[in-house]
Amino acid sequence: MPVLNEAAHLAEAVGAVLSQAYDGEQELVLALGASSDGTDEVAERLAASDPRVRLVANPLNDIPIGLNLAIAASRHPVVVRVDAHAELPPGYTAAAVEILQRTGAANVGGVMEARGRGRFQRAVARAYNSPFGLGGGSWHHGEDEAECDSAYLGVFRREVLDEVGGYDETLRRAEDWELNHRIRAAGHLILFTPRLRVTYWPRASWDALRRQMYATGVWRGHLVRRHQSTPWRYLPPPAVAVLVAISLAVALLQLLGIARGAGWALAHVPSLGYLAGVTAVGLTRLGGDGPVDRLLNVVVLATMHLGWGSGFIRGWLAGAESTVDRSRVR
Repeated sequence: MPVLNEAAHLAEAVGAVLSQAYDGEQELVLALGASSDGTDEVAERLAASDPRVRLVANPLNDIPIGLNLAIAASRHPVVVRVDAHAELPPGYTAAAVEILQRTGAANVGGVMEARGRGRFQRAVARAYNSPFGLGGGSWHHGEDEAECDSAYLGVFRREVLDEVGGYDETLRRAEDWELNHRIRAAGHLILFTPRLRVTYWPRASWDALRRQMYATGVWRGHLVRRHQSTPWRYLPPPAVAVLVAISLAVALLQLLGIARGAGWALAHVPSLGYLAGVTAVGLTRLGGDGPVDRLLNVVVLATMHLGWGSGFIRGWLAGAESTVDRSRVR
């Protein structure tokens, strides 16, 4: 479990792991980043209260580095990746190991069930759980066990992680997809199952969501630049970002009196169509309690699409360089 500034959630996340009913030895290795909110003190108390909890330092904060450090410090043939901002349901570990044994898969993952406590976080959760938010990935709303190209979190055969070299430590986001890409290239199976359903607590403020989406988009674009290919489902957000940017540029030229004539108005049609569509979806398809929640749906969807899409364009054109997701840094 990589951990950074998770004092409010860490005890719950660790408790969900340690309470797993599993007929075998278990341990939990926390890779502690340079937190500033008292996370380390919480982790030390948890380790002191249960010998199954072990701590390793991850001073560079990068998730792939922390994961590799934790895996290197672990001792067992099955590696369960967990997140400090998520809670495993009862039976998760036993079900995942049974599926690994039954299918011969190298990695098994399930559904990310986003939830929220405050009004904005609940809106983000509704968007996460909808195909209109983060797209059609099986880990958001899949219903059938099936082969997939990546997995949420993941339960791995350790020998496969050793074979492919673990997580790529040059990445700061999209490390899961990249690792699973190498696992599939090595001839192994990645499997999705709806039996595994993990509670995920998304970002709770607009600025944190904006930062997360932009950084995630940058690193996805970086990987597309590296591999020179991409699943089609990643293309609509950058396309929307381009159309909105064109519309804004034309609007500025019109205000300056440079773009004259009715023909320039056609440049606004695609972005206005997107605005109408995202508004209709946010108001009618995501749910919520009253008009404020439904308006928040619209804001969240647009933030996800435009933040991720503009980040993707940046990463695809120029690479990610040192882009960091600072949405959890205080």
